[in-house]
Amino acid sequence: MAEPVQSPRERYRAQVREEVKRHAWQQIASAGVTALSLNAIAKEMGMSGPALYRYFAGRDDLITALVMDAYRDLADTVRAAFDAGADAAGIAATIRGWALADPHRYLLIYGTPVPGYHAPDDVTAISNEILAVLLEVCAVAPEDGATAFDLHLDHRRVWVPDPVARTATVRRALVFWTRLQGVLSLELAGHFAPMGFDPGLLLAEEIAAL
Repeated sequence: MAEPVQSPRERYRAQVREEVKRHAWQQIASAGVTALSLNAIAKEMGMSGPALYRYFAGRDDLITALVMDAYRDLADTVRAAFDAGADAAGIAATIRGWALADPHRYLLIYGTPVPGYHAPDDVTAISNEILAVLLEVCAVAPEDGATAFDLHLDHRRVWVPDPVARTATVRRALVFWTRLQGVLSLELAGHFAPMGFDPGLLLAEEIAAL
């Protein structure tokens, strides 16, 4: 299906929004998300503060756009890896590679919550797509004769077998996620640097231990 044709005004608006987001990421990289300022971005772009508010209603609106972009990119990256045949170790390595490529993007969605900011429901819907992949890659095989059912995430049918196996699948996915996030958070914070080992090998061992 062909993409709808944008008017010149719509294209200009999209370009300005993308430029604003680029400046926002630069601010986050240099001073953290709590220092994010639309007025400062407007000054860098040669615009007035009120003019910039025509593109983003406020700080929270801009943060939401950044969070959604980050989740969308990670969800697409994880899904592509899974569809290409990645197992649990491959998915973990994919997420780690994504995080290391842009730590500030990872920390925005999985780091310390932004004071006073609450993500809307559509952000949660995108994050659920990542959880759907984890459930699929961690699925426990059903016992003979078990009745399969599905868990609705990502608008896909994530097939999980009988209740006992479903519980095991969810538990395995949660342990996978917490071990992955724990290793990544410590690595990005620099806590492994003095120890002189490869955090990627640690992560691989943690996933293998499951």
